[in-house]
Amino acid sequence: MRKITVIVSLLGILLIASSFVQSKNLPQTMVRGKALYTTYCMSCHMEDGKGMENVYPPLAKSDFLKKPAKDLIENILKGQSGEVKVNGVVYNAIMPAQDYLKDEEIADILNYFTNAWGNKNLKLFTPAQVKKLR
Repeated sequence: MRKITVIVSLLGILLIASSFVQSKNLPQTMVRGKALYTTYCMSCHMEDGKGMENVYPPLAKSDFLKKPAKDLIENILKGQSGEVKVNGVVYNAIMPAQDYLKDEEIADILNYFTNAWGNKNLKLFTPAQVKKLR
């Protein structure tokens, strides 16, 4: 019984410690993500993340970003076509697949725009999540 208690305690400590490590990585992933966003996303979603009215949806304060992590990752990997509703407005532009980006780059981009312009994501995207969905 004592062994189980010790093991459970150690697992709890590791879990808590890993959450602190992720939060320390947020500033670094945000810097990398912003640079990548500028290169690959800004031409449509704009520098301020507000998109182009009735053409490209906003990422700033976007209800679309509340979707599960899996959906957001796949959206970048596979692209988006057809109608999508964001903040009550329907958009119908094509977003090309960005599957040529590395796993870390996709995670950094997602970490950037899910924590910029009024968005707040408490759990960081990881390269391992992206790799799993490729």
